[in-house]
Amino acid sequence: MESPVEQTKNNQPFKAKQKFEGKVLKTSLQGALVDIGSDVPAFLHISQVIDVNNPKTAVQNVEDILKVDDTVTVWIRKVAKDHISLTMVEPLLYEWRDLKPEMAVKGTVIRLESFGAFVEIGAERPGLVHVSELAHSFVRNPQEVVKVGDELDVMVLEVDRRKKQIKLSVKALLETPEELAFEAPKSSRRGKKSRIELYEEEAEELVPDPTYMEIALRQAMDRAEKRKPAIAARAKKQRMVDEDVDDIFARTLQSKQSDD
Repeated sequence: MESPVEQTKNNQPFKAKQKFEGKVLKTSLQGALVDIGSDVPAFLHISQVIDVNNPKTAVQNVEDILKVDDTVTVWIRKVAKDHISLTMVEPLLYEWRDLKPEMAVKGTVIRLESFGAFVEIGAERPGLVHVSELAHSFVRNPQEVVKVGDELDVMVLEVDRRKKQIKLSVKALLETPEELAFEAPKSSRRGKKSRIELYEEEAEELVPDPTYMEIALRQAMDRAEKRKPAIAARAKKQRMVDEDVDDIFARTLQSKQSDD
């Protein structure tokens, strides 16, 4: 048999991020009890109380914001066995761990730049649709195809949690025009690389990096190659000197023999 906290009035289980219009039953220094239709207390801690007129300022007194019998919009933070934790802060629709490549989501354009459109999808950060991902045809400026406030269906191409970046695509969810379907493959509609690009990358990876000994040997060979003309010149000069010495020695020997 399920515990009361696992059921709502309409026999649906309570879950995190569910939204309710609740009624304030009681306030205290720590927060407020709110009726959301559960059989166990639903508590809104003071740290989760928001002043809608000044949302960035921490609330010091619950009664400055909420009164008994007030209707308040809340979301479930956590469901425990004996209570439910609430918040007035609207939760993210997608946590970083929820976002995966090739995932289709809906979003709203909130800003346009020359390089693309920023789209709010309900994550910690808005995602970016690069200008090249707005349509299959060439787009010079994002304003040619979208405007602030437009709702878009987009596909997640890449998520970089460390850099807090989300790359999105509109054209990945669009049918490829017939005139483009027979062109040489570039990158695929789902943000993947073509077979040719993958092959080239794999070929590069197959070539091992040179060792320090190999690098030193190559540098020595290069230096030797550059020194060849100078070495050849010195050798030629030495041969000429040797020939002159031999010639002098021969004449000296011949002269001595004549004197004898």
